[in-house]
Amino acid sequence: MSVLAVGLSHRSSPVALLERVAMEGQTRLKVMSEMAAAPSVNEVLMVSTCNRTEVYADVDKFHPAVAAITELLSWHTGVPLSELSQHAYVHYEERAVQHLFSVTCGLDSMVVGEGQILGQVRNALKDAQQSGTLGRVLNDLGQRALRVGKRAHTETHLDHAGADMVGLGLRVALERLRGTGADTGTADLAAAPAGCPVTGAGQGAAAGEAAAAGEAAADVAAALPEPQPFTGLRVLVLGAGSMSALSANTVARQGAAAVTVANRTYERAERLAECLTEAYEPLRARAVPADPDTVADAIAEADLVISCTGAQDLVVTRDQAGARPRPAGRPLVFLDLALPRDIDPAVRGLPGVHVVDIEDLRQAVAQGADDSSARAGAITLARGIVDEEVAEYQSVRRAELVAPTVVALRSKARMVMESELARLQGRLPDLDDRTRGEVTHAMRRVVDKLLHQPTVRVKELAAGPNGDTYEAALRELFDLDPARPDAVTRIDPAPGGADQGE
Repeated sequence: MSVLAVGLSHRSSPVALLERVAMEGQTRLKVMSEMAAAPSVNEVLMVSTCNRTEVYADVDKFHPAVAAITELLSWHTGVPLSELSQHAYVHYEERAVQHLFSVTCGLDSMVVGEGQILGQVRNALKDAQQSGTLGRVLNDLGQRALRVGKRAHTETHLDHAGADMVGLGLRVALERLRGTGADTGTADLAAAPAGCPVTGAGQGAAAGEAAAAGEAAADVAAALPEPQPFTGLRVLVLGAGSMSALSANTVARQGAAAVTVANRTYERAERLAECLTEAYEPLRARAVPADPDTVADAIAEADLVISCTGAQDLVVTRDQAGARPRPAGRPLVFLDLALPRDIDPAVRGLPGVHVVDIEDLRQAVAQGADDSSARAGAITLARGIVDEEVAEYQSVRRAELVAPTVVALRSKARMVMESELARLQGRLPDLDDRTRGEVTHAMRRVVDKLLHQPTVRVKELAAGPNGDTYEAALRELFDLDPARPDAVTRIDPAPGGADQGE
């Protein structure tokens, strides 16, 4: 059994392709079930966010597993296999473990160090459990990844060193709204007051990802002078899930004059609006239905529209965005944090309207919008933690893998002993029960003592580098059957196959 990772992310794929491979909840569960049923695939875990779709699998054989996973991704998303192959990356065994740990720490995020990924990995584990594709190997690996992520954030304060997706998106949106590239003073991390709903189900890739960022920033935010970059602005928030709620809390905390929340489930929008009103008085927060006409009216009144609904279709079309007249010279910015996109790209063509989406955020990061010396130091420390945890995980795993060989050795020794006892019974049939019992006990003690030191030592050696060679030597020396039912079958990846870089 070996861990395999196959994925596409913002590092390897254009946003348009990430949109096409993104899958909603029930489709994702169905795809995972089909993957787990494929030959050579035992368990499946899928991590799906606005910046990545990754499949982690416990597999028996490398090549058949890669083929099955990529073919099913192609079939269910409609993306040709040849196009997937151009942008997908594959990691195997230790590299796959290292990649998952890095992802969970936020080291592979578009905004390095963002804390929402912890919630996304936690949700991925729940989805895999619901689909019946989560077993001991991936559950242990996923739980360890969560512990590694928490440790990295706690020990390095990586998420304190810069912006999360919401913070960066709002910073870029404000720059577009004000027509300047100057620093707006937006706080790096968004924090919500206790009791505000910043998590929610049914929001696709965004679900559950905001709580960690809000909690991690609370202490830092409380100690700093509060900037008010949204003073006087009217904000419309589309959606009431985790990312939308985090965005709403951020703009409310930082001075927005009014916040309107529209959501498919009106009750959730109403709860969020009530929370904002209570927490940020004298803010005027209200909920409205998500029907097209009401949303068009709310867009006409807004300066900034933030959307992250988890919908599979467009939430705002060009006609809807331009349906109501606006005062001349009054700009409007749409911040689209969703994947697939919520805002029709054609909205960019409307006069005085700007759209900031994930592609814009990726370009902002590439231009250094998220760089800082504090972040660089935290990244170095976090990578050290990942390397340390990968080494420990591999050590434990190698020690576990040698266990079947140790069991086979003890089983063979027991068979030899039983055979000799049977031969002794034939040669000395008149041996009394007391003597026979003493002989049997003595032989068992001899066998146990002879095997104790080698088996303890091989477990210790197996936990170190090249530990599998000691297991192989043990099997060879004692002629243990490598075809036993609990044997592990591996096929080495072909040159250039595994670990195709991002």
